[in-house]
Amino acid sequence: MRAVALGDQAALATYYDRHAGWLHARLTRRCADPETVREVLQDTFVTVWRSAGAYRAGPQRGGASGGWLWVIAARRLVDARRAHARAERVGQVPPEPAPSAEERALAGLEYGDVGTALRRIPPELREVLRATVVDGLTTRETACLLGIPEGTVKTRAMRARRELRAALAQLHGSDVSLGGLA
Repeated sequence: MRAVALGDQAALATYYDRHAGWLHARLTRRCADPETVREVLQDTFVTVWRSAGAYRAGPQRGGASGGWLWVIAARRLVDARRAHARAERVGQVPPEPAPSAEERALAGLEYGDVGTALRRIPPELREVLRATVVDGLTTRETACLLGIPEGTVKTRAMRARRELRAALAQLHGSDVSLGGLA
């Protein structure tokens, strides 16, 4: 990142090669429109080029910038969707393709029983679950993203699963298994 911040195009190319694949895959799971994904990916790396000097690799980050990169990409995707929705309202753009499987699953998380249970747990626990489960970040990336130690991420994830299980049990009036979350 230091080399990118100093304007080294080869360093940016290396950084792109290292991260573009997983970032493209994650964006594709969030958005079914390949053109939007390509635009967001490009905008993300333009932002990295422009703001690499602002990136600070603290001691708990271990130099990993994946969480920082994902935050930029996620924000660019939200911006792209808002712009698309504005343009659609004035009739300039055809309707967006059908939602992807992940978008449908995320809508279920937001509005279904799991969403209701998530709203019942403390925000700091909810943040960790969203980062690790929904966004698929590693413990290290989550720590970097939230600015907390990795051990705290692990502890909060364990507490979040326990509290989510209890909240779901209250909704259903029984013990609930969370499968992979347990």
